[in-house]
Amino acid sequence: MNVVTIKNKQAEAPYRKLVEEHGSPLVVLDCAVLRTTYRTLQAALPGVELFYAIKSLPAVPVLKVLQAEGANFDIATTGEIQLMQQISADPKQTIHTHPIKRDQDIRDALEFGCSTFVVDNPDELAKFQAYAGTARLLLRVSFRAKQVNSDLSRKFGCAPRNIPMMLAEAKRLGIEVIGLSFHVGSQCLDTDAHVKAIQECRQYFDDGGLEGSGKLRVLDIGGGFPADYAGTGLDLVEYCRPIVEALADYPESVRIIAEPGRVLSAPCITAISTVVGRAERIAANWYYLDDGLYGSYSGQIYDHTHYPLTLFSDDGTTSTGVLTGPTCDSIDVILEEGDLPNLQIGDLVVGNMMGAYTLATSCEFNSLPLPKLVVLHQ
Repeated sequence: MNVVTIKNKQAEAPYRKLVEEHGSPLVVLDCAVLRTTYRTLQAALPGVELFYAIKSLPAVPVLKVLQAEGANFDIATTGEIQLMQQISADPKQTIHTHPIKRDQDIRDALEFGCSTFVVDNPDELAKFQAYAGTARLLLRVSFRAKQVNSDLSRKFGCAPRNIPMMLAEAKRLGIEVIGLSFHVGSQCLDTDAHVKAIQECRQYFDDGGLEGSGKLRVLDIGGGFPADYAGTGLDLVEYCRPIVEALADYPESVRIIAEPGRVLSAPCITAISTVVGRAERIAANWYYLDDGLYGSYSGQIYDHTHYPLTLFSDDGTTSTGVLTGPTCDSIDVILEEGDLPNLQIGDLVVGNMMGAYTLATSCEFNSLPLPKLVVLHQ
C-alpha cells in the first residue's frame, strides 16, 4: 500500500507553479538530489568504485550528472551503449553485466571499447573463446537474499559450488577471468546476503588460490542497495557498514566495484499529476488522474513498488478513496481504497521517490503521451 501524506494547500504551491509552467502530468528530475545521494553512497562505501546501473533510469540528464560526479556505468544492452555514446562516456569506465548475450552484443560492446563482461555458465564462456585476449570476464555467482523486490539470483548466477569448474573451463578455453560478481537482488532490505556473499567469495582471492583460477583481482558486489520508500529515515552509511567491514578482509590489491541503480535514481524523481475526473462508485470516491500505471507509476506493476504519495487539502476530513490512472484499462489503479481527503477536479497528486524502474518501463498505452520530464538544478 502506498504511504499517503496529506499536507495543507499552501504546500501545493511549488508543484502548482511547475504545472502552470510545463503542464500536467510531469516527472521532475532534481539533479541536486541525485548529486547528494551519489556522494552519500560514495562516502558509505569507501574504496568501492560505483558503476551506475543505467537500466533503473536511463535518462541522459541523469547520466550527465553522474558522469560529472566521476561515476562509472553498468551497461547491459546495445541500446545502453548508444546512451553512453550520447554523453561521450569513456568506454573504460563501463562494464557489460548481462550474463546472457548474443554474439552481436559482444561485438557491439567491444567495438564501443568495453572489454569487461559477465558470464555465469559454460555456454556463455564458450561464446568468448573467439575473443580471448580481448575480453575479460567476471564470473557471476548466485547468492539469494530473503527480503528483496526482485530475486535476480533466481534468473542469473552459477551456484557457488560450480566456481571451481567454471574457472577451470575458462582456463582450458584460454579466456581470462579477472574476478567474481554477484547481485543479491533488487531493494535488499538488509545486508546479510551481501555479507555472506562477500565472505564466501573471499577464498578465491588468495594469492595462488584455487588451482586454475589464476589470480582474481576484481570483486563486483552488485546492487540491491535500497531506496527509502517507507520514509523510515534509512541511513546509507549505517546500512553499508557491515558490507564495508566484510570487505576489509580482502587484500588491498583487489579492486572492489558495485552496481547501484535504485538507491541513486529513486529519490531524484517526483511525479506530479492532476485530478481530471471523479465519481462515487461502490462506497468509494474514485479520482481519475492524468498519470497512472502505464505512465510514471508503471513500477507498481513491473517493480512491485508502491510509491509514497502527497495530497493537499485544508478541510481536515477524509473518506475512502481510489486513485486511478487515465487509461481505459481497469487495472490502471494507483491506490485502492485509501483514506483520502475530498479531492476536486484540478487538484494535484504528487508521487515521491519515483525515479527507479518507472520511466524505464512506462509506455504510451491508449496513445496517451508520457509525462513530460522537467529537469531542475542542472
